[in-house]
Amino acid sequence: MTLQEFRNTLEIQPFRPFVIHLADGRSIPVVSREYIARSPTGRTVAVYDSEGRLSIVDLLLVTELKLEADNGGRSRRKR
Repeated sequence: MTLQEFRNTLEIQPFRPFVIHLADGRSIPVVSREYIARSPTGRTVAVYDSEGRLSIVDLLLVTELKLEADNGGRSRRKR
């Protein structure tokens, strides 16, 4: 996955929740645009979950993004 693909996913209007899948097998849900912040270089993001826990992610380690479907089910994949 490229940094531009991640930016494109984050900028979808209206926002659609998505899950970040990492090379080490972890999955990090992004429930709202307000729960994520990009570094100035764009390569690293900070993601908060609904309980306030923080994950720092190197986007070059992302293997897949799964977007929530408009109806709430899983649908679109980006690799």
